[in-house]
Amino acid sequence: MFVRFYRKMTVNMPTHSIIIGAGFAGLSAAITLAHKGHRVTVIEKNTTVGGRARVLKKDGFTFDMGPSWYWMPEVMENFFNQFGRSTADYFELIRLDPSYQVIYANGEVLPIPANYEKLQDTLEKIEQGSAHQLDKFLAEAKYKYEMGINEFVQKPGLSILEFAHLKVLKSLTKLDLLQPFSKHVRRYFNSPKILTLLEFPVLFLGAMPKKIPALYSMMNYADVMLGTWYPLGGFSKLAEAMHALAIEKGVEFKLGTSVTAIKVDNDKATEVITANGAITADLVIGAGDYHHIDQHLLPKSHRNYSENYWAKRVMAPSCLLYYIGVNKKIPKLRHHNLFFENDFEQHAKAIYEQPAWPKNPLYYVCCTSKTDASVAPEGMENLFLLIPVAPGLKDTEEIRERYFNELVQRLEDFCGEKFKENIISKTTYAYTDFVSDYNAFKGNAYGLANTLTQTAVLKPSIRNKKIKNLYYTGQLTVPGPGVPPAIISGQLVANYIVKHQK
Repeated sequence: MFVRFYRKMTVNMPTHSIIIGAGFAGLSAAITLAHKGHRVTVIEKNTTVGGRARVLKKDGFTFDMGPSWYWMPEVMENFFNQFGRSTADYFELIRLDPSYQVIYANGEVLPIPANYEKLQDTLEKIEQGSAHQLDKFLAEAKYKYEMGINEFVQKPGLSILEFAHLKVLKSLTKLDLLQPFSKHVRRYFNSPKILTLLEFPVLFLGAMPKKIPALYSMMNYADVMLGTWYPLGGFSKLAEAMHALAIEKGVEFKLGTSVTAIKVDNDKATEVITANGAITADLVIGAGDYHHIDQHLLPKSHRNYSENYWAKRVMAPSCLLYYIGVNKKIPKLRHHNLFFENDFEQHAKAIYEQPAWPKNPLYYVCCTSKTDASVAPEGMENLFLLIPVAPGLKDTEEIRERYFNELVQRLEDFCGEKFKENIISKTTYAYTDFVSDYNAFKGNAYGLANTLTQTAVLKPSIRNKKIKNLYYTGQLTVPGPGVPPAIISGQLVANYIVKHQK
């Protein structure tokens, strides 16, 4: 009788799934598996969840350390809706207007209004006929976005046959997979200002616009039609919300715990070895840096890919970042500010074609205190400065300081006032920090580049080919880099496991 009871109890015990990494993909996978009845443990080397969406609290200021553009809000909302929740249950989301401003040469400023008709009027003043051309450009972009979000990014990327049904096959010519983005956008517009505006979203996808498929005009649709949003309190509110939902679902978290190895027996992952001891697993999902998990946590005999394979991967950029607290207001800045005073193509070449520290770089400034009074003391500003740079560039304190002085001088010139002496808080972040904090391959900040040869089935696989119960999710596998794709990635892998894992 005892034996029958023990067998019954064993059969009914839930699968213990261990997820390595508590970024957005890891959180998404954890919530989905727990909802499906798995017992889930998430192991995270840092002391907070959210991966790169961490928070720096310093000298009275609050800085988002990673993502700051809240795009595709329906992806996040739809995720929570599946579990009977809404983002509004956890934080307040507001749409920015203007969405952002672009600063061109000679200090010329172009605010991008949230209202579509106002945006058309703005572009029409730059190039006659562009209002009508924008309609046509975005009509195509909308189709790509809807097909991309509802069809392509939902595929696990394990076989080309996933795309062999009539609806997808009919869409292939409209998706412009073989046409370069740069050529596509020039079918509609001639103005360098408009071209720069429309090409900037693909800058972070991992290649020059001439090498990114025109499919990614879907990013322009997300930008213009779906809007730029901000969760009050900072981007980390999304990570906190997913953490809270995971806790509601019974997920266990082990924060501040580094994983040192994955034990494999008979082609199965049986234990996850941490700095604090071993944890028995029925199933493992690598939601941290794929390269690190593949090359450093597994026995060589069970790695998915060779080091030579990884060396040939094209990565999205890394970043040089500054988190700055200023004890005065800076009137000319908006929440999001894109500084395109210098040549776009030259900077892009320094990232993608001839990797080097850029000269006269383009840069981005986020000033959330323009929207959110909670992130800076009264009468002060918090600034997040970002220069996209090639992955793998070793940084030094001298390099960090040189670019800091250059950016502050350029900002002062634009704003028409000095504020360097008003800086009371300063933190820098670059390649070595990405590697140290996230085990980031080549110090990347965004993941794998979305080039044609690294799309869908050509990305690193979600499934380990040699270990039956080891899977991967996140920015180095399908569907790609960015917060919404990471959330989709986690849920995609979890759903695949529920459907196929025995």
